Amino acid sequence: MILTKSNEMTFFQLFLSTTGFKTDSVTSKVDLENCGRQSFLFRGRSASRLLCFCMVLVILQIAEASSASAQGERVHWKPVNLAQIKLDEKTPLAFNVYRPEKKKDSHFVLILLGRRYIELDIKAKIAYSVPFADVHKTGGDLESDNFAVSSRVLPTSDWSVRDVGPAELIKLTLGDYGRNLAVELPHPPDLRAFY
Repeated sequence: MILTKSNEMTFFQLFLSTTGFKTDSVTSKVDLENCGRQSFLFRGRSASRLLCFCMVLVILQIAEASSASAQGERVHWKPVNLAQIKLDEKTPLAFNVYRPEKKKDSHFVLILLGRRYIELDIKAKIAYSVPFADVHKTGGDLESDNFAVSSRVLPTSDWSVRDVGPAELIKLTLGDYGRNLAVELPHPPDLRAFY
């Protein structure tokens, strides 16, 4: 392609100067073989940048949607039958212990002490206050929102989580009661020998 006007810069000349195509300086002829290859490379780089940008946006949207669904996700609590609770070395009159149904939330424990629910995060060693009205009973199980948020943290101290043979023993001091709480959770039975 030969360009006739030398004073005006056309889009094609501007495009050639920005992409680095080789031209014959006397006649302004473009080497078509080189032009096709570099034009393809230029489109490939910009397309890959656009593709990467779109992928990053999709990943961020998925992460945001999953965190939003995790915050609004309901937790299904199953009762732990052989669990024991001691408050200052005495068994409370009304108590119950629940564990989440999902394996990924197994570090949470929900405790009913009288008319008060407390959610324990064994891994982070944090206790959360759970309003009694926000826990819904479905048969023998419970269903609630995930209350592991910083606005519901209870003051606690002296955490101790250890394995005591057939059970896991969790000890802590409740700051608002000023009492020692001990929760004994039995390990699930090992049924691998029967498979």
